[in-house]
Amino acid sequence: MRIDKYLKVSRLIRRRTLAKEVADQGRIQVNGLVVKASAVIKIGDEIAIRFGQKVVTVKVEMIKNTTKKEEAESMYTILSETTVD
Repeated sequence: MRIDKYLKVSRLIRRRTLAKEVADQGRIQVNGLVVKASAVIKIGDEIAIRFGQKVVTVKVEMIKNTTKKEEAESMYTILSETTVD
């Protein structure tokens, strides 16, 4: 699954267009590499997303094409949340 779609379905980012913009700005890394919105992710990958002054790192646990709001958090595990100065 493409990273922009995964971020939207898992509700880490609300809209797919916003996920694409964040990726195009170089603020998303998968397994330590900066990726574009079209990057394909798989179970076990680590995704680091920079939201302003905060970096959230998650591990992909499940990939689904659609999910309910209550089930979205089961698609990933938060590994860390750090503040960038």
